[in-house]
Amino acid sequence: MKTLLADVERAGLDTIAGRAAARARVLLIAGRPGSGRSALAARLVEGLAERYPGGVLRAALTEPGGRAVPTEETARELLDALRVASPPGADGDELSQLLRESLAGRRVLLLLDDAADAEQVDALLPDDPGCLLVVVGSGPLTGIPGVRPCTVGGLDPKAAIELLTAFTGSVRITVDPQAAESVAEECGGQPAALVMVGGWLAARPQASVADAVRRLRALPEDEEVPQALWPVSRAFRLVHGSLPTGAARLLRLLALAPAGIVDPQTASALGACSPDEAHSALEGYVALGVLHRRGEGLYGVPGVLVPLMTALSEAHDKPAEVQLARARMLERAVRRLQSCRAATEPEGSPARTAVESLPRSLRFPDAPAAADWLRIHRPGLLAAARLAVGDGELDTLARRLVAALVRALAAHRGTDAAAPDLYGLHQLVLDVAERRGLHREAAAALLNLGDLDAETGRTEDALARYRAALDAGRAADDPYAISRAMESVGGAWQELDDWQRAADWYGRALARRQTRGERADEARLYGRLGTAHTYAGRYGEALRCWRASVAGYRRVGDLPAQARALSEAARVQEYAGRPEESLRTCREAVEWARQAGDVRLQAALRLRLADTLDRLGDPAAARLQRTGAERLLETADGTGDGPGPDGTGGPADTAEPEEAPGSPGGPDGDEGKKAGSTYEIRSGARRE
Repeated sequence: MKTLLADVERAGLDTIAGRAAARARVLLIAGRPGSGRSALAARLVEGLAERYPGGVLRAALTEPGGRAVPTEETARELLDALRVASPPGADGDELSQLLRESLAGRRVLLLLDDAADAEQVDALLPDDPGCLLVVVGSGPLTGIPGVRPCTVGGLDPKAAIELLTAFTGSVRITVDPQAAESVAEECGGQPAALVMVGGWLAARPQASVADAVRRLRALPEDEEVPQALWPVSRAFRLVHGSLPTGAARLLRLLALAPAGIVDPQTASALGACSPDEAHSALEGYVALGVLHRRGEGLYGVPGVLVPLMTALSEAHDKPAEVQLARARMLERAVRRLQSCRAATEPEGSPARTAVESLPRSLRFPDAPAAADWLRIHRPGLLAAARLAVGDGELDTLARRLVAALVRALAAHRGTDAAAPDLYGLHQLVLDVAERRGLHREAAAALLNLGDLDAETGRTEDALARYRAALDAGRAADDPYAISRAMESVGGAWQELDDWQRAADWYGRALARRQTRGERADEARLYGRLGTAHTYAGRYGEALRCWRASVAGYRRVGDLPAQARALSEAARVQEYAGRPEESLRTCREAVEWARQAGDVRLQAALRLRLADTLDRLGDPAAARLQRTGAERLLETADGTGDGPGPDGTGGPADTAEPEEAPGSPGGPDGDEGKKAGSTYEIRSGARRE
């Protein structure tokens, strides 16, 4: 610790040379797994936190199972900690740049644990010299200049015995100091191994330190484990071999815990026992040093032990038993997610009624408790979804898990806030659908991904997704997905300012809606077609489309939509140089809005009417309309539709809320349920 603090204080090479530091300083704590490197880094960061008013950010660059975390996932995690929104679907370079921009001018301390290579670190290195980056890894960070390395080796015998004494008490060490030194030697001075042996001795007050030495030496070396991990491997096998059969089996199965995160419910599913029994077992593992506490009710599996657990499971457990345990864990996660989402529904709703049959331990007392659970378990649930899809053997459960997670995230966080997570989940659904030949779900996933691409400005990517969704919809013979994809392709071309192609695709989608007798969608598509013609300056075609839209809304009895379509027809008439007709049409729209009882829409249309009167040279009448609109807005209770057109600008300022490319065929997206029983087409955002 003294060396590390001295490195922090020491001037960098740029400062010595009289140059301003270009990037944050990097402090490397290197050591083999089990050497206590992460614990040392955490203690260092704790002591330095007060010097960095910008806060402390933490991220693990390698999961316990050995998976190197992609840069985009780590950058997104750090941006979330900074409360900076990250665009869904963005790549690692874009998110890294956004992270650097967010850290500019802030003195932040970053702790990156278990770095696999220098590229992972360099992508996250802040440009601000006021930041400090503490990295934990196994080797040097070649290619990153100015790194301050500190290598952590094994404890010396004195320190190792002190650590052992903390578990055994001084008496057993005093009566046999030579045995204590032998334990330190057998453990190679590795804190992880010493903690496990100490936990084993603490659980056996009658055992001597010499007993531990004999048992350790009786264990053969595991040739499949790297030699550097032999001390940890033998200590772990000592603990595992001393456990009862059920507890030993559960300990092995903890290697299946996603991202190394486990709670009593997960352990209960893995071990086929009650949550109370699982909780007792987890606490026992903590005392034995094979598990770490990570917060209230959460435990972490040390990464160094995961391959050892996996190896023992392969030796002792049948593959079918392991797969069954994984299936139970996923099924438990699905049920908890269903209960989590149901907590947002009102009492007596079908969702609340459905979860009443679940055990009390799987239900939530209220929505805040469910939201808090989802926030804490979100990393583990996302990891579970990735692992379930990657496994390839439990695709049905994987699809149910992803669907339940999508719904829970959308219900508690909203689709906009959860969009980055939803993007990855939709991609997982696409992977399973393509692997299993599920064309309907592939179409739904492609449409959802296209929506998110379109909302973040990647219109060309969205267009490619929508075209692929159209092909998948045709392969599945899914009428809704085909119509939705056609309309989305038209919206994408409209965003790309290709009005001719946009009108062509809207026309194709309209023909399908007419064939199926979907009157409301037919009226809405006439409006989108009219918008495309308006942009292109084809006012005659646009006016015909808007009149057809008005007639369609009249047939389905949607008075507010009819008023908006009339207002848009009035705008087109004004563009076409027919102001008197525009005035009459706009007044008719105001009357329909009044009959609909939509106060805010009335106000918006009266403002449009006032602008038209101004252009016709009647400022007095325009003032009256504006005064009336202001009075309506003052009396509005806020429950009506959002503000309508403001009467300014060009064709982009349409009275009809213009849909983003790829918005769903229906306003609430319920038809998306036709895309599959477990996974739906999301409700696309509507841009006012």
